[in-house]
Amino acid sequence: MTTANRPRRSVLYMPGSNERALQKAAGLAADALILDLEDAVAPAEKVKARGLVAAAMAERRYGSREVAIRVNGLDTEWGAEDIAAAAAAGPDAILIPKVESGVQLREIAARIDALGAHEGLAIWAMMETPLAALNSAEIAAATPRLDVMILGTNDLVNELHATHTPERQPVMTALGLCLLAARAHGIGIVDGVYNAFRDERGLRLACEQGKALGMDGKTLIHPAQIATANQVFAPDEAELEEARLYLSAYETAQAAGEGVTVVNGRIVENLHVENAKRLLGLDAAIRDLETAAA
Repeated sequence: MTTANRPRRSVLYMPGSNERALQKAAGLAADALILDLEDAVAPAEKVKARGLVAAAMAERRYGSREVAIRVNGLDTEWGAEDIAAAAAAGPDAILIPKVESGVQLREIAARIDALGAHEGLAIWAMMETPLAALNSAEIAAATPRLDVMILGTNDLVNELHATHTPERQPVMTALGLCLLAARAHGIGIVDGVYNAFRDERGLRLACEQGKALGMDGKTLIHPAQIATANQVFAPDEAELEEARLYLSAYETAQAAGEGVTVVNGRIVENLHVENAKRLLGLDAAIRDLETAAA
């Protein structure tokens, strides 16, 4: 499954030091999980968390959903051992915090290669500082292992000395730069968290904004947020019906030797067809994931 059609509607952070939470995650409907050794874990619990996450991965308890392990930075006392343990545990990805340059990611990739990790082990990059946004194009092109950018909007707002607002205008430039870089280089991009996990209406509005911007999904801090993110970031039936109609009409036009066609008064070109295929592929992938989890 490629990045283009891999479901990442809901990407849930789980604290690596909480054994019960790691067990509970196996039954949740999130598309992807981030088993966290960094922000969600107190310094005194870091080593314990590393062992708990490795044990959870060894049990293969998360099925076909995507799993990333967020490690501590190499500038900490835990970072190097975190990366080694994560590479050995066999997740889909290792999430690197506070990525700010392509050089930094290439050094991480070289370290992972030296550990003998398989080629399919991806790197995900936390984009959570002003420098990350400014260097997003360089970061996106840094290494073939990079598969996803994860937006860390809480840290970004803090470093900008900005304020959280419903419209997110203070961080919109940074979000846009990261989106441009991700799409230009064919990698995934997942929106930052919504902090008020009991505010379903606010979460829905934030998810709708993220989808409108072009995000693949949203990172989440609580299981109660999963259903809303899954619903908003999935193609709805109207989108799918239009996609099927566009694809059918375009194939008919191609068979007749015509480059474009008209559907409901709108010209349908190849770019519309490519998007239709993307939506239908994403819908099929979501159905496959949900069937496997049932």
